Amino acid sequence: MPRPIEALIHTQALAHNLARARAQAPNARVWAVVKANAYGHGIERAFEGLRGADGFALLDLAEAERLRALDWRGPILLLEGVFEPRDLELCSRLKLWHAVHCEQQIDWLAMHKTHEPHRVFLKLNSGMNRLGFPPAAFRAAYARLDALPQVDEIGLMTHFSDADAQRQGVDGIAHQLAAFEAAADGLAGERTIANSAATLRHPTRTAADWVRAGIMVYGGVPDFPEHDAAHWDLQPAMTLRSKVIAVQQLNPGDTIGYGSAYTCERATRVGIVACGYADGYPRHAPTGTPVLVDGARSRTLGRVSMDMLAVDLSELPASGFGSEVTLWGEGPHGSRLPIDEVAQPAGTIGYELMCAVAPRVPIRNA
Repeated sequence: MPRPIEALIHTQALAHNLARARAQAPNARVWAVVKANAYGHGIERAFEGLRGADGFALLDLAEAERLRALDWRGPILLLEGVFEPRDLELCSRLKLWHAVHCEQQIDWLAMHKTHEPHRVFLKLNSGMNRLGFPPAAFRAAYARLDALPQVDEIGLMTHFSDADAQRQGVDGIAHQLAAFEAAADGLAGERTIANSAATLRHPTRTAADWVRAGIMVYGGVPDFPEHDAAHWDLQPAMTLRSKVIAVQQLNPGDTIGYGSAYTCERATRVGIVACGYADGYPRHAPTGTPVLVDGARSRTLGRVSMDMLAVDLSELPASGFGSEVTLWGEGPHGSRLPIDEVAQPAGTIGYELMCAVAPRVPIRNA
């Protein structure tokens, strides 16, 4: 039989979370962000739950091709734009919208031969300092694009660095929002500025024409632990689960795993679970990271190894060999373990755990 670990994708949860994005920004259209293979969920598996979006946003041309192969005929936006001139040929063929964040991309458009002009989103670097034109160069870039016969409509976009919290003790979006409003003042075109954090926390200030719903459609919380999934009414779209494949009865002073990282202080009943860092579970998750065993909350013990980890069964006498272990997501009997609660003690975020599920883990729709 196959190893018992698997990941389940909950399409109904995806649809629910997408509806939450719409509820937060009722007058805006919604991009469902499916970069990184739909945050590790798989574009083909996630599509059914997200097909109610107004458009899809991603990075990779191959992923855009996969969406078109699913018979999606609506907008697809390349969030980083094109990476070389010949990419524009595929944009023309697949009718892709694309971001423009640097002069080189405008140069490529100026040389591109096409019968159908492109729809682009000109990106402002409003303070994130990754991609985009600085405010002083933004209007000149707009004018260059507007003069090109290769360009049809020009949208305007930016990206917030601190929409999930404060920045240097003050409102996290105020400085960037002011920069965007000043740079875009009087320019025609649709606006998209809100990511998941802005859509949840600042909907009236940032909705604009489009919102970009990323982590929230997968049930992750951008401002955890200040708020949790229940606060925002988000449902986990991925469950990672396995089973107990061995049970050890240990005495006080016995140690568990590599490096003897955990020493038992009392008689301890330990379940060994078929899940490790080679499956995408974080190796640096410490003792105490929450898990569900048969739907009851427990904790990990000791160091995560390549293929296995240990969980505490001391308070769960009915659980043992063959018990279901929920590493994150939906558990049995209506139980639930939000992915953010697993990521936090491991010093990371739910986004990384979703994207890090290893290829050897079977993934299917629930």
